[in-house]
Amino acid sequence: MGYRVVVAGATGNVGREMLNILAERQFPVDEIAVLASRRSLGTEVTFGDKTLKTKDLDTFDFTGWDIALFAIGSDATKKYAPKAAADGCIVIDNSSLYRYDPDVPLIVPEVNPEAIMDYSKKNIIANPNCSTAQMVVALKPLHDRTPIKRVVVSTYQAVSGAGKEGADELWDQTKSIYNPVDDKPAKKFTKQIAFNVIPHIDSFMEDGTTKEEWKMMVETKKIVDPSIKVTATCVRVPVFVGHCEAINIEFEDFLDEDEARDILRQAPGVMVIDKREDGGYVSPIECVGEYATFISRIRQDSTIDNGLNMWCVSDNLRKGAALNAVQIAETLGTRVLKKG
Repeated sequence: MGYRVVVAGATGNVGREMLNILAERQFPVDEIAVLASRRSLGTEVTFGDKTLKTKDLDTFDFTGWDIALFAIGSDATKKYAPKAAADGCIVIDNSSLYRYDPDVPLIVPEVNPEAIMDYSKKNIIANPNCSTAQMVVALKPLHDRTPIKRVVVSTYQAVSGAGKEGADELWDQTKSIYNPVDDKPAKKFTKQIAFNVIPHIDSFMEDGTTKEEWKMMVETKKIVDPSIKVTATCVRVPVFVGHCEAINIEFEDFLDEDEARDILRQAPGVMVIDKREDGGYVSPIECVGEYATFISRIRQDSTIDNGLNMWCVSDNLRKGAALNAVQIAETLGTRVLKKG
């Protein structure tokens, strides 16, 4: 016996990836509905070997459906998630709307699966920010060995994190570099993204931090431990898929790099590729389509007593969004619904 599953936002990058991953991981689906806004109504999407036509999100009745995976942005989620939840359907939301709500669990299944039991307060579960998700998968097993005091992280985030418009802008601007007649000024991003990097993701806050940087701080505390201090600098880079992070960690006690490497090799969702030779590390192009969060360049930080550095890479459309949402659904099935 399987589940009746809804994917809302099925025509977008994350929604399509959710469908792919549901099929790849053979999630027990008895029936599936794919929803979109009216302008995308009737668009066909694939689910395994099936072709499905999207239905109207605005008029859809969620009664009798078990799980809804939302990839529709905060504004639409604010309207439709409470409706679905009130109809008895458990919402797994990929937007930022509910991440900081104390009555909504923020889940990375490898890190805090036990928190999923709090879903019943609102019938909603939040999916974390893409840059946070991959980082906490790497932090948690080390934090369990010796508590983390402080994290300093710099991100190198792919344009697909800004949606299809971000990827299209990089593609169009890259082509225009070689065809100056066809100039493509910045629209989605604040500056040219082709052959450039932009130290600005999301809006600026009063203290000079961007909202993306703030999300990493707040979400890490909610998912892993509220006592961890996090400071982040988030940068958009001209890469289509794959977020990278340079992470500096300060622990309460000394942790040897070899022991850290062994811990991470055994950690769920992590793959360590760390050879001190040319190419002995993972770059974003190599993580595309993969489930794992890849860790490379693990080394002691000699500037502090109990520090480590590492390089963290993951497919942002997968672990950073769609994969984590499907893993939440799997955890929900195992721990709560128990149908599959």
